This record gives sequence, structure tokens and C-alpha cells, in this order.
Amino acid sequence: MSRNKATVTNYMAAFKEHDHVKILACLTDDVTWELPGVYSHKGKAAFDKEIENEGFAGKPVITVSRMTEENNIVIAEGNVQAQTKDGVIIHLVFCDVFEMENGLIKKLVSYLMPLPDKK
Repeated sequence: MSRNKATVTNYMAAFKEHDHVKILACLTDDVTWELPGVYSHKGKAAFDKEIENEGFAGKPVITVSRMTEENNIVIAEGNVQAQTKDGVIIHLVFCDVFEMENGLIKKLVSYLMPLPDKK
């Protein structure tokens, strides 16, 4: 596994546990995190505040189905199951684009899409 993929793998594992120290260790100091149309955070402090979004409770279940790397870009695809503060379980698919610098995450663009409820 490449250094960049190892960093993204460590980041995902730490995010599942809301381990702020381990997550922040994967990032450059000037990291940017974007969820297009929703937010754009710059720097570790802003990133740290978004790790545990106040609209959600508990830890997410994150499954990475594919990770691809070219040059200093790692793309991770998968799904997330999370619970909102009011107890609703939501299912999402994601595509995260990580721009890497010296083995650390410099920029993350997260594309999320909710899946319809299964009946």
C-alpha cells in the first residue's frame, strides 16, 4: 500500500472512532475540507469542529468499497450509516477526493448522496 493510501486508510479508521488526535495527525496544517454546496472549512481547527457534526449522534459506520490513487490524489468510495440526533438512521454513499502533500491530506472534497429508505 502506498504512503498516501495508508494515510487515507488511517484517516478513515480514526473517523469511525471520532479519534480527533489521529484524524488531525493525517492532515496538513492548512487543510481544506469541502462539501460542495454545504460548507468549506480551512485549517485543522475548523476541520476538528466538523468531525462530530452536531446534527448526528454516535459514531458512523463507514465502509470503503474502493480506493484509487494517481499522483497525489486518492479517491475513496463507499457508504456510511449514521444516526441523527432525533434517532433517524440515514444511509449515504460517498466519494471522497483527497489531495495529498508529503503523505498528508491537504484537501478533502466529500461528495455525499443519501440512499432511499428500504421498505
